Amino acid sequence: MRLDDEQESSHFEVQDGRGGGGFGGGGLGMLLPLIGSRFGCGGIVVVLVIMVVMGMNPLSLLGGGGGGQSVQTERPSSAELSDVQRTSLKVLGSTERRWTEIFRAQGQNYPPPTLVFYSQNGQSGCGAAMSAMGPFYCPADQRIYLDTDFFREMETRFNAPGDFPIGYIIAHEVGHHIQTITGEADRIRKAQQRASEAQGNALQVKMELQADCYAGVWAARDDNLMEPGDLEEGLRAAEAIGDDTLQKAAGRRPVPESFTHGSSAQRMEWLRKGLDTGDPAQCDTFGGSI
Repeated sequence: MRLDDEQESSHFEVQDGRGGGGFGGGGLGMLLPLIGSRFGCGGIVVVLVIMVVMGMNPLSLLGGGGGGQSVQTERPSSAELSDVQRTSLKVLGSTERRWTEIFRAQGQNYPPPTLVFYSQNGQSGCGAAMSAMGPFYCPADQRIYLDTDFFREMETRFNAPGDFPIGYIIAHEVGHHIQTITGEADRIRKAQQRASEAQGNALQVKMELQADCYAGVWAARDDNLMEPGDLEEGLRAAEAIGDDTLQKAAGRRPVPESFTHGSSAQRMEWLRKGLDTGDPAQCDTFGGSI
């Protein structure tokens, strides 16, 4: 991506979690559904096991987080940030400008999310922030939580190098912010409460695919950022984090009823649709059914 002249977003924080766990906020009531929506029931178990292995008490997730120490929040200067953090902020700044234009055309204001950098563990309005969870958006405080080591994992574990995957991942989480501020996420959650587990997973997949499409809309609207090979990098990243690909890599047979993010083919399809159209109206993965 051509990011040299891109202005960095000023909507960011850095959490220093070296002092301890930092498991305040929403507690178990919000954290485990968040993990479950991303990884399914098995993901909840994996995260709890990781906590035990790291010497952390899973019970600290209950209630208001009395079992963990507070997390310091800082606002360092740009010069103090790492290269990948600055790249992330340039991407976030680009999403702010593009979505402001889209909302303004509809006579609306766009309130941007805040990007929170943390390392290994931190604290969100939805409970604990853990690197095992990957990047995530918390609707309770309208913040995106990111351990930038995830991008190294994208290169090594998922074989998705390059800078466009950074843009894709951040723009995907911004897509969840769009769903929140438009009320779409709330409608989906209410529909999930009335649904079976398989139906709830299917709704979650559609929610994730819509966020993929919104990520494509951002890139299409800011085509000055795109360089030769960026499209291929983005599609490779979408393919690498499809549920079927991840389940196969874990030695499991893909079970579509358990998918929470969509297959590799679906993720590539909806990212590409956003890229091809640049129109958020084309990102109705629900077919008007909610």
